[in-house]
Amino acid sequence: MKITITGASGFVGTNLINYLQTDNEILPLSLRFDNNNLDFNCNALIHLAGMAHDLKQVNNPDDYYKVNLELTKKVFNSFLDSDAEIFIFMSSVKATADSINEILNEDIKPNPQTHYGKSKLLAENYILSKKIPSSKRVYIIRPSMIHGPGNKGNLNLLYKLVTKGLPWPLGAFQNQRSFCSVENLCYVLSQILDNEKIPPGIYNIADDETLSTNELIKLIANTTNKKARILSISKKLIFTIARIGDVLRLPLNTERLDKLTEDFVVSNTKIKKALQIKSLPISTREGMVKTFNSF
Repeated sequence: MKITITGASGFVGTNLINYLQTDNEILPLSLRFDNNNLDFNCNALIHLAGMAHDLKQVNNPDDYYKVNLELTKKVFNSFLDSDAEIFIFMSSVKATADSINEILNEDIKPNPQTHYGKSKLLAENYILSKKIPSSKRVYIIRPSMIHGPGNKGNLNLLYKLVTKGLPWPLGAFQNQRSFCSVENLCYVLSQILDNEKIPPGIYNIADDETLSTNELIKLIANTTNKKARILSISKKLIFTIARIGDVLRLPLNTERLDKLTEDFVVSNTKIKKALQIKSLPISTREGMVKTFNSF
């Protein structure tokens, strides 16, 4: 199969190419926003290119809509005009919600609050608004926080904190979070490409198990033969420091605090039912160990 991948040089893209290239011809596509004529000579198009969530809060909000929405419109319109049969759009669970009080499934009405989530949802809605020819299959994938070799962001920050022997100050926060191994994500995408019986639509992707941030700290410590130092500092004091971080642009701000300590459990029942499997190939802990070893 000939597969065009946008955003192929990114974290997910590089892992996906390694996963698929043995049995497929991969056509990485570098996108410039001013590309008006996109000619896809392939069987399938996987649109990974996008502007990632910015926890440092320094990005221009307009850029999210320029990249995540307008660029996606151009790519999808070109797909509809091409002979390609499969389109996969990489969205995010943040297109549904930024915080939740229940298990997140595909039936929950989306209500994102950040420009990142809003731009992804608008792109989803544009795709869903178009009439899809019967010869084509269109999928919208919403992964939870992706981890794996080459991962950057909060997991890397946690890893550095533990390996430097620094204490984890947020031990008072008890939470459960869903994660998504990049291997599980690649597995799902490969199954979608190969199995035309998988119904088109929106699918959440998450590992089968959840982990708390405190459990992550312990897992990093165990993987690196370090001692886990977890402090239970007053939540009130931590919230005050995070609000100061919003103003002074410190490493700890309210958005990063939420991401590190909130409950965010994502259901993967729908995709497993579509794939007719009981579990995804890689467990959360196994995937996390591979991630930490890559650091």
